[in-house]
Amino acid sequence: MPRYILLSTLTTEGRKTLKEKPYRIREVDEEIEKMGIKILKQYATLGPFDFVNIVEAPSNDAISKLSIELTSRGTIQITTLPAIDIDSFVKCLKDND
Repeated sequence: MPRYILLSTLTTEGRKTLKEKPYRIREVDEEIEKMGIKILKQYATLGPFDFVNIVEAPSNDAISKLSIELTSRGTIQITTLPAIDIDSFVKCLKDND
């Protein structure tokens, strides 16, 4: 299944929600799983992004739906990066020789 890296930044509203309800993170995780997307790793980070998530999704359509659903609430902004397994990447490069 394709993997994606989600780089998330909370909005002012999102920071308020998280401060008042820290368990909200787990509720959103459950929503994501119900969309058919598996969370492989999840990190809170310092710097320009508040969270880094590594997920598996069945398709670009599924990950797009997740992004629209979550960002439409006004509490988070998400940058989505498709992640290519390094062995697949090397094979692709070799095949083009």
